[in-house]
Amino acid sequence: MADVKKIATRESYGNALAECGAEFPNLVVLDADLAGATKTGVFKKAFPERHIDCGIAECNMTGIAAGLATCGKVPFISSFAMFAAGRNFEQVRNSIGYPHLNVKIGATHAGITVGEDGATHQCNEDVALMRTIPGMTVIVPSDDVEAKAAVRAAIEFEGPVYLRFGRAAVPVINDKPEYKFEIGKGVLLREGSDVTIIASGITVSSALEAAEMLAADGIQAEVINIHTIKPLDEELVLASAKKTGKVVTAEEHTVIGGLGSAVCDCLSEKHPTPVLRIGVQDRFGESGPAAALVEKYGLDGKGIYAKVKDFVK
Repeated sequence: MADVKKIATRESYGNALAECGAEFPNLVVLDADLAGATKTGVFKKAFPERHIDCGIAECNMTGIAAGLATCGKVPFISSFAMFAAGRNFEQVRNSIGYPHLNVKIGATHAGITVGEDGATHQCNEDVALMRTIPGMTVIVPSDDVEAKAAVRAAIEFEGPVYLRFGRAAVPVINDKPEYKFEIGKGVLLREGSDVTIIASGITVSSALEAAEMLAADGIQAEVINIHTIKPLDEELVLASAKKTGKVVTAEEHTVIGGLGSAVCDCLSEKHPTPVLRIGVQDRFGESGPAAALVEKYGLDGKGIYAKVKDFVK
């Protein structure tokens, strides 16, 4: 996919905030001394009076955002996923989740594609953490188009939303006229009859690559993009599981508590189906180039292809 346009979803996040600034005058963006990395600096340049740098104090930033939300503002708090969801969990739970305030969390630099920053900064647990908070909507966009659409949808949505963005550039796959983003609704990208591959984030493009390779082996894989992990599009998941009889989930996140767990929760209760979860297998990340780590952890097209082929046979 060398000739495909690539852009990091953190870039999309910053650009989307700036694009929405004039249309939504109540939009306020808070940052924890990371505006350059999270790309909220783009919004700051366009609307300096509505950008607040809270310093390296994510927990305080969350409290400020909660207060702003009670005054009718639509605040976005921005930081690395490890801090926005990890360091910040108690404040997100108690100051945003418990009172169900209209605060949006823009978490960048998620997953192993943080690369050389290593295990301490590669947050592979954030989706699991945010899923446990009652009333929290959790979105993991797959590319630039989807990330921008998700930001706009989050602004228009009433209630807390966690948005997960990446550091590394990823292929643009949703630049089609028929593409439509809707919170809580998955997207059927490819029809198949032998196995369903349900993916989120960077693994959506990998799943499409894997499906092409599987087709050459006579295996027809259905590919579904689940950008909203919570609430899960159970209707789409169940319909596909009933059709193919086998389900594979793929995510740049631990297989515990994320997309794979959400899909298994649904299927175990409503239509028991064999499931293979592809993701980070109960371990920490490690330092290395993003592309090399994606390959090592089996989250690229070839890695997903090999695991799905073995699972189907």
